[in-house]
Amino acid sequence: MGTLREFEDNLNLDSKATGKDSCTRANAVIRASLTGVAANVALAGFKAAVGILTNSIAIVLDAVNNLSDAASSVITIVGTKLAGKPADKKHPFGYGRIEYMTAMVIAILVLYAGITSFTESVQKILHPEKPAYTITALVIIAAAVIVKILLGRYVKSVGEKYNSDSLINSGTDAMMDSIISASTLAAALICTFTGISLEAWLGAVISVVIIKSGVEMLRDTISKLLGERADASLASKIRKIVDSFPQVHGAYDLALNNYGPDRFSGSIHIEVADTMTADEIDALTRAITMKVFKETDVLLYGISVYSVNTKDPKVSGMREKISGIVHRNPYVLQMHGFFVHENPAYIRFDLVISFDAKDRMEEIRKITREVEEAYPDYKVMIALDTDFSTTSN
Repeated sequence: MGTLREFEDNLNLDSKATGKDSCTRANAVIRASLTGVAANVALAGFKAAVGILTNSIAIVLDAVNNLSDAASSVITIVGTKLAGKPADKKHPFGYGRIEYMTAMVIAILVLYAGITSFTESVQKILHPEKPAYTITALVIIAAAVIVKILLGRYVKSVGEKYNSDSLINSGTDAMMDSIISASTLAAALICTFTGISLEAWLGAVISVVIIKSGVEMLRDTISKLLGERADASLASKIRKIVDSFPQVHGAYDLALNNYGPDRFSGSIHIEVADTMTADEIDALTRAITMKVFKETDVLLYGISVYSVNTKDPKVSGMREKISGIVHRNPYVLQMHGFFVHENPAYIRFDLVISFDAKDRMEEIRKITREVEEAYPDYKVMIALDTDFSTTSN
């Protein structure tokens, strides 16, 4: 299985590799953000000038939106830098969650920009002023549409590649801005050729779209700060790795804690034969920890053990019978950690009960009574479990 020294050496080597990957990720996020700052500041300047010269509220609001986008990129840069700080005594799991906080700040900025622009648009509807467009203004707006499409696709692709919510939010916002700019261009053309001004009404529609986007971004980010289930594919991969060890009879109760994008640690329960010695279990858990870390970058801080009866052949029959009783209950998702002890006589196991059950503890009590009726000479101990890594609960 390998000595403790070998295990620690391997973890240290992998930690260095992970550090390089983190550095690459941070540099990519910062580069994309700097590109966003430069593009949005330039666009804001051009649009503000055009909006003021043509008396167009929609173009001015679009310029303000570009400035908020530039501010979002700056926040992303600051957040990425702070999130990269090494773990310390006060924050032993690092500062990765700062990225979620910066994503939340960006969402709040987007929401504020939407509410402000909606207020301005309503005032323009009540007190209309007809804009006066020029060919130069129309060309600048058309160019802005193209720039925003390219910028949005680039920033979002980098965000998805490096799992950066801040960049994904910024890229999505930029793509939405391209639609807004295209709408502004359409309104300008309509006004130029028909004399009908839709500026204020378009500004109101744009504002509603911005507000909706801000609310969705804020909701998603708060959800991650509260703690979401881990990605199902990651959880499945970890279980397969653990189950690949021949000494493991089953892997359960995987709990993963997220400390920033792609920064997970957690714990798991494994079933092993009751004949394994303490040193064999120690070597096994260290080998599992090392393999999971190497293949997923997830550090399992705790591996708890369920013992499986292998000495008494009648236990397998008891397990099969009790499993039949248990799974008659429609809310039972999983049964594990089964063990029978004769002196004192008790049966213990864990159950995962669906959240669809009105009262999960009542379901446990029902099942306990049914098992006690089948095995009156045994004390029945059932623990209520939750599978934190799947959505089947």
